[in-house]
Amino acid sequence: SKRSIPADASITAHVGIGQIPGGFGLDIDLHVSLPGLEQADAQQLVDAAHVVCPYSNATRGNVDVRLHVTV
Repeated sequence: SKRSIPADASITAHVGIGQIPGGFGLDIDLHVSLPGLEQADAQQLVDAAHVVCPYSNATRGNVDVRLHVTV
């Protein structure tokens, strides 16, 4: 179902680099703010977006991504 994204929604990405077996790797913390939504609805929206996002699909299994959702 379609949901409206709040006009003041924001996403902040923190990208790190560190050693992994065999070289170096990235890890990402995505801080998503969706003011005005219920926490469960916001989390569901972010999780669904993460499943279909082309960047997420390209990096899945290669980059550790953590999603942090606030309302």
